[in-house]
Amino acid sequence: MRVVVIGATGHVGGYLVPRLVAAGHDVVAISRGGAPHYREDPAWSRVTTIVADREAEDAAGTFAARVADLGADVVIDMICFGPESATQLVDALRGRVQQLVMCSTIWVKGTLAAVPAGESEGNQPWGDYGIGKAGIEDVLEAESRRSDGLRSTILRPGHISGPGWHVINPVGNLDQRVWEALAAGEELVVPGFGLETVHHVHADDVAQGFERAVFREGGAVCERYNVVSERALTLRGFAELVARGFGSTARLRYAPFAEFAESTTAEFAATSYEHIARSHSMSIAKARDELGYVPAYTSYEAVAEAVNWLRTHGQLDLGGRSLAI
Repeated sequence: MRVVVIGATGHVGGYLVPRLVAAGHDVVAISRGGAPHYREDPAWSRVTTIVADREAEDAAGTFAARVADLGADVVIDMICFGPESATQLVDALRGRVQQLVMCSTIWVKGTLAAVPAGESEGNQPWGDYGIGKAGIEDVLEAESRRSDGLRSTILRPGHISGPGWHVINPVGNLDQRVWEALAAGEELVVPGFGLETVHHVHADDVAQGFERAVFREGGAVCERYNVVSERALTLRGFAELVARGFGSTARLRYAPFAEFAESTTAEFAATSYEHIARSHSMSIAKARDELGYVPAYTSYEAVAEAVNWLRTHGQLDLGGRSLAI
């Protein structure tokens, strides 16, 4: 098939585009920079690359028509962040492509009553990112009720992890000193009782989900799937696993959130709150059963690969230690 990938050169695209090429698809990669940011692969030499500023072209009302004119069978959209942009794209693609595969997020769900949570469980989202993605899902759901509605598949990744960028740590933020403290056996202040959860997923596993969604047959016109690792991690368990992986012992001190916030920067405290107030733990049963999605990485393995990359590239001082996988 001819597959157009919007936002093709980011974290997931670096794995997704080579997967699609290897599967024999004719791939068109649209991005603002035109070259992969995180991962080189020989497959890129077999890809048609288009440079486009989606935000500017959306504002001008030209982007969606440009995508529709590429003659795709399937369009994968990795970088839609609001319902207005989604509406433009859906209107342009209706009747012209077989399917739109949209990247959403587990943050379309707020707090959860039971875990792991399925796609239909959970309260309303909060925060601009989750609300924006939920608005996109609403656009696609409304489209599915039209007699001529565009077929769509929505994938909801967790905390995307892998080599080349910083990943969520055992206190729920991006403070690199947390990894260094765990490697050195230093005390780490953990918010709450350490039983709050985070749910990672390796970028290549997300790419696997998108690749499998391209082949989705049957089912609802608009379908949603969680794409995360097999299991979420508690902050406490996560910290203990990381320390042990460094050959160290975790020295953890649990503190009320206000006290924890005083131990870090306002930015890191806000990021921690965003993650642990949700404490997501999502089920992949539906994606496994209907798409054949089987993540290759546990949460810890996805994180370990990222941390070791940061160490190798001089972005972490771990005293010569690597994180055992």
